[in-house]
Amino acid sequence: MVHRLTRQQARRIAVRAQLLDADRPTDMLEVVRRLWAVQVDLTAAVAPSAHLVLWSRLGRAYRPGDLEELQVDRAVVEYDGMLHAADDLALFRADMHDWPGRPPLREWQEDNLDWVEANSACRDDILDRLRAEGPLPARELPDTCVVPWRSSGWNTGKNVLMLLHCMERRGEVAVSSREGRERLWDLAERVLPDRPAVPWQEARVERGRRRLASLGIARAKTTETPGEPNSVGDAGEPAVIDAVRGAWRVDPEQVERLDQPFRGRTALLSPLDRLVFDRKRMTELFEFDYQLEMYKPAAARRWGYWAMPVLHGDRLVGKLDATADPDAGVLHVDALHEDEPLSASARAAVDREIRSLAALLELDVDDARG
Repeated sequence: MVHRLTRQQARRIAVRAQLLDADRPTDMLEVVRRLWAVQVDLTAAVAPSAHLVLWSRLGRAYRPGDLEELQVDRAVVEYDGMLHAADDLALFRADMHDWPGRPPLREWQEDNLDWVEANSACRDDILDRLRAEGPLPARELPDTCVVPWRSSGWNTGKNVLMLLHCMERRGEVAVSSREGRERLWDLAERVLPDRPAVPWQEARVERGRRRLASLGIARAKTTETPGEPNSVGDAGEPAVIDAVRGAWRVDPEQVERLDQPFRGRTALLSPLDRLVFDRKRMTELFEFDYQLEMYKPAAARRWGYWAMPVLHGDRLVGKLDATADPDAGVLHVDALHEDEPLSASARAAVDREIRSLAALLELDVDDARG
């Protein structure tokens, strides 16, 4: 059966799946589990992305220390730049065992394998140091690499860090915690839960199912991006969306919820939020024009360095340009870029979220909008 959906229905499926409708969740660990993957990004123009993602779901009940407690308790762990519920790491164990992949390997996978094998002595040195002294930051680990990391420039001289990334994917080391922006590394056996690996074919299917459950609706295959994929394979059931080209996959549980009244709310989103991370999907479902502009020259920005997409109901309606200034004790609100003129009630809802965000950051609001 192919589900035929309107664009509005598709949007509501996506919003509900991402826990952004009016029924706020209350259990933070369950939020991480339901979202499947929460990206770690420490850009602090407003707040680190993971905090914004969790606050936008949990609201005023959320405090950054809550996430840190879950990480200390090993209920939530970081893997390959994503936060996951610890039990879900069993779905990656087979891939760790088979790193850098299953034959036939791509050229870059062969190159990574050759590089790690050429630096096996450095790998052993790192494991020995962590075993004796861990957890430690990368800068305190020995660089005894005999073959330097080949880089176009971005990672030049970062032999230890690049080796740690490979060792993380091999299941040998893991991020134990963070001190500020710096990761502390330790032996994976001290960080990751001791759970048997799920067979790789079963794990791949289940990861696709979990990814689709978190997104609600997605393409079976789409452009690859670093980190957590946007594609869901054969998960769910086929769907088509009115006035949107191509074939989609939809979570059948969310289709069943379409008969229930939709109650939306207003939310300020991280630019890396999974609702908007797949920009192609965002444009197709929400007809929303948006780019993260932090890498653009200031003069070329339309909305701001870290402009936050504004969700109102089942529509993305604007971008909030705000900057946190902890030294001054204020959250600067420079502009609310409205895609279309907002109603008075919608603006009031945005203002409430701004005040909630300031409370999260323990800052006062400095509103320059007049």
